[in-house]
Amino acid sequence: MKYIIAIVQPDRLEEVMQRLEEKEIHLVTVTSVMGRGRQKGIAEVYRSHKEAGTLLKKIKLEIAVNDAYLKIALDAIIQGGRTGQVGDGKIFVLNLEEVIRIRTGETGGPAVG
Repeated sequence: MKYIIAIVQPDRLEEVMQRLEEKEIHLVTVTSVMGRGRQKGIAEVYRSHKEAGTLLKKIKLEIAVNDAYLKIALDAIIQGGRTGQVGDGKIFVLNLEEVIRIRTGETGGPAVG
């Protein structure tokens, strides 16, 4: 099992979610976050508003997948999130030691779904 953390541009969220849905990956947690990368928070225009300062608005997606779905999920996030511009984001993949579905008590892969 793997735990995927993806940081993407806010305007790419719908496209990423659509790509994940097409690949039958439905269990996603989405959070609005702020951060910076190599662009160091350089002011940019987002939906006609100039964003200034050291932190930029980003979206964090968290997805738990069984190993068979890892490449599928990564490809969907990359295809949906890529614009070719600086600041497209990052994807982190971590080993997931355990998952427990609270409702049923299932553990491991079946609990991921």
